[in-house]
Amino acid sequence: MDHAEDAHRTDLMTITRHVLNEQSRNPESRGDFTILLSHIVFGCKFVASAVNKAGLAKLIGLAGETNVQGEEQKKLDVLSNEVFIKALVSSGRTCVLVSEEDEEATFVDPKLRGKYCVCFDPLDGSSNIDCGVSIGTIFGIYMIKDKDNVTLEDVLQPGKNMLAAGYCMYGSSCTLVLSTGSGVNGFTLDPSLGEFILTHPDIKIPKKGKIYSVNEGNARNWDTPTATFVEKCKYPKDGSPPRSLRYIGSMVADIHRTLLYGGIFLYPADGKNPNGKLRVLYEVFPMSFLMEQAGGQSFTGKERALDLVPTKIHDRSPIFLGSYDDVEEIKALYAEQAKSSSD
Repeated sequence: MDHAEDAHRTDLMTITRHVLNEQSRNPESRGDFTILLSHIVFGCKFVASAVNKAGLAKLIGLAGETNVQGEEQKKLDVLSNEVFIKALVSSGRTCVLVSEEDEEATFVDPKLRGKYCVCFDPLDGSSNIDCGVSIGTIFGIYMIKDKDNVTLEDVLQPGKNMLAAGYCMYGSSCTLVLSTGSGVNGFTLDPSLGEFILTHPDIKIPKKGKIYSVNEGNARNWDTPTATFVEKCKYPKDGSPPRSLRYIGSMVADIHRTLLYGGIFLYPADGKNPNGKLRVLYEVFPMSFLMEQAGGQSFTGKERALDLVPTKIHDRSPIFLGSYDDVEEIKALYAEQAKSSSD
């Protein structure tokens, strides 16, 4: 890439322009989705700005502390949650919101309702803020049949019904990765313009990767297929070189690397978390949607992740996602185990 030439590019594809181009391909669309997305983008910009000055503004303290003016300080994840709730409600395009930070779903005032449901984790990996590790926001968007009679049942849809999903990673640069159901695109925030610019068009995950990403601290509680798979990564019997282990512990950062470089991300069930640890609606589904749109796969140990039907808004699930061939390997190990236990 010629950076000098790049600095003088004038035909920049912003995220708004990209979404409007997508919208123009659907003559029946009224722009509601575009408006909703612009409010999500605003929330991401706000949080990116807050993350950058978190240490200076004492935003990493515990919620409930007060500053010298006697004002209560908001911890960064609490602040992020408020920003997204307010941005989504004020868009006038949502009727119900599910946040990782809130025990109950938020039903929007009938006067401000639209036809969309947004499930989101406002600040995933927030325990990593203090040490400067990349953190992020994850979101998934659904259409609701009847906005005037919306119930919790309308939210508990399988991930394959999702209209769009994405994440925004706050790291060395601020990157927003989005899919509206026709491929995956990555946008990077240009601070001088205050705009997300298309930098990673049509992301395709390599069919097979050389990296595996898992918390090996839980190894003694793993089931047999997971333990076998990781053993094969470390000590391959076919003469191939061992795979590299890369684990950041911030889902957005681990998935972003997996998406760009290939490989597999594993968060299996274990003795301590028999249903897995990651939440279905706002972690497993959006990331699985993005992986599939980029040509990868996602699997729960029993089924395709996007076929799962959650029963509660904070349901958890084991998850294996990444390059197509790598996920095929883990699927084969689970199939083998199922066959031997039924014999």
